[in-house]
Amino acid sequence: MSGTATPMHGQPAPIPEFKQVMGHPKPLWMLFMTEFWERFAFYGIRWALALYIVAQFYDGSGTGEQPANKLYGAYLALVYAAAIFGGYVADRVLGYQRSILLGAVIMAVGLFLIAMPDQTMFKLGLSTVIAGNGLFKPNISTMVGKLYPVGDERRDSGFTIFYMGINLGAMVAPLLTGWLAEQVFGTPEMPSYKVVFMTAGVGMLISLVWFWFGRRELGGIGRPNVGGEHKGRVLATLIGALAAIPAIFYLLTIDAETLNWWVLTPMFIALCVLILVEGVREGAVQRDRAIAMLIIFVFNILFWMFFEQAGSSFNFLADKIVDRTFGDWTFPVAWFQSVNSVAIIAFAPILAWLWVRLGKANPSIPRKFGLGLIFNGLAFLLLMFALTSLLGADSKIPFWTLFMVYVIQSIGELCLSPIGLSMVTKLAPLRLVGFGMGGWFLSTGIGNNLSGIFAGYVSGETGMTAASALDGYTFGFWLLLGAGVLLFLIAPLIQKLMHGVK
Repeated sequence: MSGTATPMHGQPAPIPEFKQVMGHPKPLWMLFMTEFWERFAFYGIRWALALYIVAQFYDGSGTGEQPANKLYGAYLALVYAAAIFGGYVADRVLGYQRSILLGAVIMAVGLFLIAMPDQTMFKLGLSTVIAGNGLFKPNISTMVGKLYPVGDERRDSGFTIFYMGINLGAMVAPLLTGWLAEQVFGTPEMPSYKVVFMTAGVGMLISLVWFWFGRRELGGIGRPNVGGEHKGRVLATLIGALAAIPAIFYLLTIDAETLNWWVLTPMFIALCVLILVEGVREGAVQRDRAIAMLIIFVFNILFWMFFEQAGSSFNFLADKIVDRTFGDWTFPVAWFQSVNSVAIIAFAPILAWLWVRLGKANPSIPRKFGLGLIFNGLAFLLLMFALTSLLGADSKIPFWTLFMVYVIQSIGELCLSPIGLSMVTKLAPLRLVGFGMGGWFLSTGIGNNLSGIFAGYVSGETGMTAASALDGYTFGFWLLLGAGVLLFLIAPLIQKLMHGVK
């Protein structure tokens, strides 16, 4: 069966007869490793960004925590918002394979730029990373879905395996970059953040090379549509991405609240309208499925608003309020970032097996999302308990509490994030699957921007205290619990709109 056919009249191209490896199409494992190295690069800098901003540009003062949190949230938001444009470019202009390759090149350049200890170059580097990630991230996830025929029950399992690749990269990166920054090229008191960013850049180059040589396994999956093979389109897309960098740079300099209400929210509304219009054009069933997907997007915003404290307020919590000492050794702040990934790797096979084992009793997509929100809320409940009942004379909480917060959040993430990626490939209008994936990432991005705003509230004007952390995390618990219960209640209505999609 040929894999080079082009979708006609809204019909997907036929899928090649891939060789199966461990029960899944062989290209899944190539995409797995490509994403591993990209996530190595992305998470390699995640733990260091907010801490670096405070240390480098605010001389280590607690007054720098709030702006650092907000810039971190804005950076993540724009990373995911850029996925809308990257998904559209792949759908209509460049094809998925070329979009991934071009995005990898641009990201690598940005990661080396942020290694320069200058605030303007730092923001320019972040802007370049954002532009490249927009072309890379939504399209590699979309290609995973394209490996499976419609209705293939292995799809959720395949996305969960792919998600393990993400988390393997996310696990290794903080361990290696944290060790290099603190033990090899710096000290725990004065980490060498430049090394963190350069190591991430090398990881991105490995991802680029891996996909360059491995893409032949995909056959026709992800190639440009007929009429779109001309290499001039690559040059035009590169020029467009470079032209976008100054605009992204400007958005990183404005207030986070302004970014949320005047940029991200209008983008999200416009995207919802476009998806609905396309859904209506394809008929009543596709219209209802599009509505169901957009409802889930709203709950996704809430999940990531609080989950992404891991890269912002949780780092300051670990640095200031968590007892990390074990005799003469201190657990590095960076290594907390790997707890989430270890938990994902441990629990992902269990949940992947469970979803298949449950068969007809498998929870619906909206109920899995509800579980994700509730588990996220339980993590904040543990922090509330620790900050009220376990605070020591040194104003620190036990190490195990923050460790378990990451574990509990990880279970919630597994109930939601890989299922969300799979959901988009099932519910989005056929002609706009990449655009729908961009919408998924935009909703995540809005949540991430709100996470920076929320983390700034937790830190306050002068830096985080146990009292400010308790106040903020209590709010997080009640909002997450309420949203999870609400989603459970309306799950039958959403499932009806899905017209049999599970």
